[in-house]
Amino acid sequence: MTRLLSMAPILLLAGLGTGCMKMMPGMMPKVDVEANISAEFPYESQTIDVLDSTMHYVEEGEGPVMVLVHGNPTSSYLWRNVIPHLSVDHRVIAVDLIGMGASGKPDIDYRFADHVRYFDAFIEAMELEDIVFVLHDWGGGVGFDHAMRNQQNVRGVAFFEAVVTPFSWEAMSPPERYLFRQLRGESGERLMMQDNYFVERLIPAMSGRKLTDEEMAAYRAPYLEVADRKPTRVWPQEVPLDNDPSDNHARIAATYEKLKASDVPLLMLVGDPGAIMRPELVEQLQTELPRLQTDKVGPGMHYLQEAQPTAIGKAVHSWAGTLPAAERPEAEPDN
Repeated sequence: MTRLLSMAPILLLAGLGTGCMKMMPGMMPKVDVEANISAEFPYESQTIDVLDSTMHYVEEGEGPVMVLVHGNPTSSYLWRNVIPHLSVDHRVIAVDLIGMGASGKPDIDYRFADHVRYFDAFIEAMELEDIVFVLHDWGGGVGFDHAMRNQQNVRGVAFFEAVVTPFSWEAMSPPERYLFRQLRGESGERLMMQDNYFVERLIPAMSGRKLTDEEMAAYRAPYLEVADRKPTRVWPQEVPLDNDPSDNHARIAATYEKLKASDVPLLMLVGDPGAIMRPELVEQLQTELPRLQTDKVGPGMHYLQEAQPTAIGKAVHSWAGTLPAAERPEAEPDN
């Protein structure tokens, strides 16, 4: 349906095809990013019991609930510079998916369905109502799945660089196909588990700027031990490519059909050039989701939060301000 990664040739030059993990000089893609992006994460860490484990989150502000959901291989840290623009009049909660960030690391398979199960339980444990979701990467797959099964509890969904529909091998360029076949095959075990490829190479290559040592340390922190990298290893294998895995293809396709039939307000943010949200997919979503609002946030790649956090925050905040207030049935008077 669309190209997964427009910058795959650069990622290959970063060492995927050769076994060399050194980025070639001059190949770091750069864009015109926002100035003075902070590495600080000045939020109180909180955890809550969820199923047989715990999930970590940070929370700022008061007002209508807004839940920010990251993807692979990041955490709530990715949202650090977006949160201040939203928390001025919202209760903003940035969660770490199970096994990621500072959340618990139970002995599970870390398949898509596992993440959805723990995320569902997190929303329930937190007793969140009338939610606005802001979704990125695999947070899109997880968040849309939950939102379409609980539409009565959703005020709106904003998303960017997110998993929305299944993908196909045919739509990929040869380097992109090579990239994902490596990640999904035996080489992926070494790349993801031993070399920590997504953290060490994908984040720096797809942020659009050179990350600081402090920022890289924050991204590495959840995955210092090889065993802790299992979620990052499994995620590339969970991408539904031509009905493989078939259960993920069916589930994400069914969720997309619900999305097309739903009236939940939607906002899509688009970066230039972006990665997942290429022009073909943007056009498809605009055609098939007529209620979809689209906002361009400026130069950026996959991890747009590391390039344009203020533009993201302002766009989401402005759109959220147009959403109708939640309608709750009046409580029956006590006798």
